[in-house]
Amino acid sequence: MRIALIVLIVIALAVPNQTKAQTPEVTQLILNIQKLNQLRKILKELKAGYDILFKGYTTIKDISKGNFKLHEAFLDGLLEVSPAVKRYKRIAEIVDFQLKLVSEYRAAFAQFQSGKYFNKDELEYMSRVYARLINQSIKNLDALTIVVTAKKMRMSDDERLAAIDKIHEEMQDKLIFLRHFNSTAATLGLQRAKVFVEVETSAHLNGVNP
Repeated sequence: MRIALIVLIVIALAVPNQTKAQTPEVTQLILNIQKLNQLRKILKELKAGYDILFKGYTTIKDISKGNFKLHEAFLDGLLEVSPAVKRYKRIAEIVDFQLKLVSEYRAAFAQFQSGKYFNKDELEYMSRVYARLINQSIKNLDALTIVVTAKKMRMSDDERLAAIDKIHEEMQDKLIFLRHFNSTAATLGLQRAKVFVEVETSAHLNGVNP
């Protein structure tokens, strides 16, 4: 393009006496060449900008993809349960609490049913208390199962241990309540038994058949 422009300039200088009709044509041709050069420059700049943009987009995409992989790996790791969590001693203690809950409530309730010191309504009330307590304890065990099972919940080791501690505390509270409830009921039963014996003894001494 530069050579063509020089040639046109030389021609224009060499024939200064040409008619005015030719001058606008040469001038327009020169302008067209200049516009073409400007357009080429613009296109070149656009291409450079596109290359920068594409390179930047690719870089960002790669970084984002890498970050996603790291994030995904982190989350997958949270779904796994570490050996330290699985060996946590309070897990076994929670299971032991459940076994004691079931064993102690059955023994106490059987004793209360076998005696004659609690009426039907009182026994039904006890039954409802025991049922509610056992159902709540089963929910605790379900929660424990989720915490210590891989692929169930996204939690860090500290979060899992904290969840286990909470379940442990709740189960321990249930066992304490059960023992207090049984002890109170047993005390009441003994008091009634004592009164019954006293009444029978007094009646026997006085020759009155109860």
